[in-house]
Amino acid sequence: MAAVCLFVGSSHMSVSECIRALLNKSTAANNRIIWKIRMPRVIAAIIAGAGLSVSGLIMQTNLNNSMASPSTLGVSNAAVFGANLSIIAFAGGFLDTGNHLANFDVGANPYSTSLMAFVFSVASILMILGLCGTRSFSPNIVVLAGIAMGSVWTAATTILQFYATDVGLSAAVVWNFGDLGRATYRTDLIMLLAVGAGIVFFLFMSRRYDALLSGDAVAISVGVNVKALRFVSMLLASMITAVCVSFLGIIGFVGIICPHIVKKIFGQEHFWSISASALCGSLLLLIADTLSRSMGNGSALPVGAITSMLGAPFFIAIIFSKGRRR
Repeated sequence: MAAVCLFVGSSHMSVSECIRALLNKSTAANNRIIWKIRMPRVIAAIIAGAGLSVSGLIMQTNLNNSMASPSTLGVSNAAVFGANLSIIAFAGGFLDTGNHLANFDVGANPYSTSLMAFVFSVASILMILGLCGTRSFSPNIVVLAGIAMGSVWTAATTILQFYATDVGLSAAVVWNFGDLGRATYRTDLIMLLAVGAGIVFFLFMSRRYDALLSGDAVAISVGVNVKALRFVSMLLASMITAVCVSFLGIIGFVGIICPHIVKKIFGQEHFWSISASALCGSLLLLIADTLSRSMGNGSALPVGAITSMLGAPFFIAIIFSKGRRR
């Protein structure tokens, strides 16, 4: 699928031209399209898809909630607020540049926007887990705290956008779209380090997650420190999500669709389900990116919109299938 995604695009290059461009033997424009545009986004789709999918699986296990996903703790909402604050207040908004496109181009910095999004995501995670730690670190409290914190970030973003100029508001809205087109080799490397370290940790703890499926009492009886495992796992899964979202924007439903598909096929054993979830997430995001660039009629649609279109019917199907089983 990565090869298909690499060879499909709005430039309508043939397969032979793509192969020649991969070998740097095509025209300068074709070589640049393959190596500077398509290759970074294909790599980003593989890495981010794996990270979001595995994060969703780990959250579902830790919270004992089949509807849990990387957005459960309000990570995406906090990232949106941080990015909007960077764009609206400091680059294209009411502090210094005003409503001028030229000034915005000078002031906008994609890395500062990503950094602000990541900082606010991590701050939100730490606040939620800190609040849960003062009470009992139970799954229900984590979910409720995440919903509440997500609502706070959404309200703050709305207020910020209300005072934005036209240029700042349009730039902030565009950032909110999940878009693999903004990926570079540098951002791919950063995401790879975060996602790779997280997946290795989750695989190492796979037996403990298997015990956690049987309930906290059973996990404690076999020597699992449930509170510490839940805290570290939720923190790491949320940080993986924060890294991906801060660079690519909001990409929804990957963390819900893929874990459910994998668990139906491979069962609940986490060593296999974590590995398969990573592959399934990469596959889904590659398919979505291929569709986004095929349907865009000269420009790529936001990949976050494609994953939401695929994920919403699946989400509804899960709800009704659970109702029929009951």
